[in-house]
Amino acid sequence: MHAPLKAVLVGCGSMSRAWIDASKTIPEFELVGFVDINQAAARQRADEYGHPAAIASDNLRAVLDRTQPDIVFDCTVPEAHHAVTLTALEYGCHILGEKPLADTLDHAREMVAAAQQAGKLYAVVQNRRYDTNIRRLKAFLDSGAIGAITTINSDFYIGAHFGGFRDRMEHVLLLDMAIHTFDAARLLSGADPVSVYCKEWNPPGSWYDHDASAVAVFEMTGGIVYTYRGSWCADGLPTTWESEWRIIGQQGTARWLGDDRMQAQSVAETGGFMSTYRDVSIPPADANAKTGGHAGLIRDFVDHLRAGTTPETICTDNIQSLAMVFAAIDSATTGVPVRLAW
Repeated sequence: MHAPLKAVLVGCGSMSRAWIDASKTIPEFELVGFVDINQAAARQRADEYGHPAAIASDNLRAVLDRTQPDIVFDCTVPEAHHAVTLTALEYGCHILGEKPLADTLDHAREMVAAAQQAGKLYAVVQNRRYDTNIRRLKAFLDSGAIGAITTINSDFYIGAHFGGFRDRMEHVLLLDMAIHTFDAARLLSGADPVSVYCKEWNPPGSWYDHDASAVAVFEMTGGIVYTYRGSWCADGLPTTWESEWRIIGQQGTARWLGDDRMQAQSVAETGGFMSTYRDVSIPPADANAKTGGHAGLIRDFVDHLRAGTTPETICTDNIQSLAMVFAAIDSATTGVPVRLAW
């Protein structure tokens, strides 16, 4: 048996259903409040959750006063994360929030500092880390089968005809999508960002108002170079949403197409003009690997809270992935390389 925990869900848009579904699978855990600027949306989610005593409101402070929860789930838009997080910390709550951590790096720094000062867990939903295939590849790379990593390349090409606000956004690819790929590069490499040079552009015939394509070259710790090539304005031969990857080690290479397709080769014999290679099997994901997407990450956060341990996507670490986004935008805007700071 676990000690009962109570949580309030803030932001009751379509994504909140994933949080509600995950919450139903956690033992000794209850959503006691639902908050949204549209109170009808909050009421709808409370009814879907099936807890008749749950409070639905458009006032976060009022709900926190009445429910005294242990956790706040922040499922709001990025521009609201700063206010929700600081309010939740003021009330002594732990927080799990949707990505990105914040809408600006200054806000992110303030939020991280506030969580540290309060002594509360604040983690971010980088749900793609909890994908079975990336965990499988990560374990393989960590085994040393292709030696120490030297280079990582990722390609993301999807002709995304969203319509609506994304068609009008500045830096739409970098701001809205690239953090998933940048964070995955950090996970796979085990390295952190040092500097970046980035070029953005909008291809002729684009249906976006602003730059929807980008190339970025990151210097990472340990001398690793990570390159990102991507576009949301690329019709035909799309990649998966997880990108296509080539990871080069000192003794071989692994390739991952973003789904269950992956392969690797290592050096069998060297000394001539070209080495000879052997195919290397990539084992299935460990049964205990962190998987399950949104639901897996939410359950893992609660487990860490109960155990008094630190979640993988804790804000003090995740801010580095956010810093990659804003540094890439700064470089694209100024035309010069940018050193990262967070």
